[in-house]
Amino acid sequence: MTKRSEPSVGSAQPYDDVDYQIGQDNIQIAGFDIHNPVFGTSAILILIFVAGTLMAPEAANSMLLGARNWAINHFDWLFMAGGNLFVIFCLALIVLPVSKIRLGGEHAKPEFSTLSWFAMLFAAGMGIGLMFWSVAEPVAYFTDWYGTPLGVAANTAEGKSLALGATMFHWGLHPWAMYGIVGLSLAFFAYNKGLPLTVRSAFYPLLGNLIWGPIGHIIDIVAVLATIFGLATSLGLGAQQAASGLAYLGLVENGISTQIGLITIITGIAIFSVVRGLDGGVKLLSNINMAIALILLVFVIVVGSISGFLSNLLSLFGSYAQNILPLSNWVGRDDETWFHGWTVFYWAWWISWSPFVGMFIARVSRGRTVREFMLAVLIIPTIVCGVWVTAFGGSALDQIQANVGELSNGLTEVPLAMFQMLAHLPLASIMSFLAIVLVLVFFITSSDSGSLVIDGITAGGKEDAPVAQRVFWATMEGVIAATLLFGGGAQALNALQAGAVTAGLPFTVILILMCVSLYKGLSGETRRLATA
Repeated sequence: MTKRSEPSVGSAQPYDDVDYQIGQDNIQIAGFDIHNPVFGTSAILILIFVAGTLMAPEAANSMLLGARNWAINHFDWLFMAGGNLFVIFCLALIVLPVSKIRLGGEHAKPEFSTLSWFAMLFAAGMGIGLMFWSVAEPVAYFTDWYGTPLGVAANTAEGKSLALGATMFHWGLHPWAMYGIVGLSLAFFAYNKGLPLTVRSAFYPLLGNLIWGPIGHIIDIVAVLATIFGLATSLGLGAQQAASGLAYLGLVENGISTQIGLITIITGIAIFSVVRGLDGGVKLLSNINMAIALILLVFVIVVGSISGFLSNLLSLFGSYAQNILPLSNWVGRDDETWFHGWTVFYWAWWISWSPFVGMFIARVSRGRTVREFMLAVLIIPTIVCGVWVTAFGGSALDQIQANVGELSNGLTEVPLAMFQMLAHLPLASIMSFLAIVLVLVFFITSSDSGSLVIDGITAGGKEDAPVAQRVFWATMEGVIAATLLFGGGAQALNALQAGAVTAGLPFTVILILMCVSLYKGLSGETRRLATA
């Protein structure tokens, strides 16, 4: 092995004993610059999965749903304990002395304005999920669609408060802590220690140079598979929601051809964004996302009851604070169906997404201190999610209580829930169309940023890999989603999602070890700075 190349300008002191040169295992072929052990194995496994699912969608769906349910039912304690640990760890990093460490070294400057930075990390993190679930989830809890949180009675004042609080629980501190740990780990070890921007680098303090061998390859391959399956699943679900919305407005028929057409459009624009680069692509689209989202949010608050919104907001955060400990507990739960079907599923899903979102957040966070990073990744998104769920979910619950609209009859089709709520507000058609545009733009940014992440991992951590590789991965995301929708329909998509969720199990262990490794790295950096 040879010594690694020098770290980037502005980084802090690198490790002295790193025995690796970035890209030494890479091969150049047909304009690609790929890390063969990861790129080749990932590509083969993806092809095997897609082919197997297409040939036997029912069997694949049954097998992967079985694996998902086994992971959720037998390791609920691990998901829940891990989620709680991640929140405590991230909150501690905000106040500990390590919070003063700057990503990239003492003199590093942020690459993006604070507003653009937040817009990018929020759009990549869960913007699209909020569009899908901010109405459907509290309605499901309030009406006992699939169990109620903590066994509270449905269709009651207490049920309404807990419906909002439990939704906040699933979109608040816990998922953002999962993203924050991965993002901070990768940013610190890449920008302060000169290691490649890839998941394996986060384990250098624990494994040393073993991360460059089979152990590191496995970590990166699992990250690639979880990322592309999660993105392809969300792309398929997003196409279904957008098609449902367009059909609800009477503009198109909600058929497989419409959904595949939307996937094609999303993928095409994502490829165009990839070619434009991070600054002219993801940053621009994320800023557009936030502008459209703000318009939609303000509209829903203003045309509804502002006093009702404020009352629901207090109820949401009050319920969240009051019930966060009971909802975080996994021992002796009386609401096992709800607990496993929602909370444990969510934790597995967020954890499976953490390599993608975490790496993207790391990529855009150079120049921020640890405290700035955690406040922006953990605290501010929790507040924003709470406001969003209050506006949309609270409005839906108010409509149900007033016996207004289709939602008062219960949740029928999840993709339609937001449009059914908007239908009973002024300018319903215009706002519904704006919501569809927002869904599509959120997916474009997710596809673009996901391509950036997968490209980085499969290129051995390089940030300047050829654009053709990002185009390749953006195309693959669309092809996988469209192929599975066309060949296997909902069963194939469910199988893909189940596979991604199952990947959350090994990654829970990886994230716990990442906490230990990150703290060792940050503590060592604090001691070094104190004696410098």
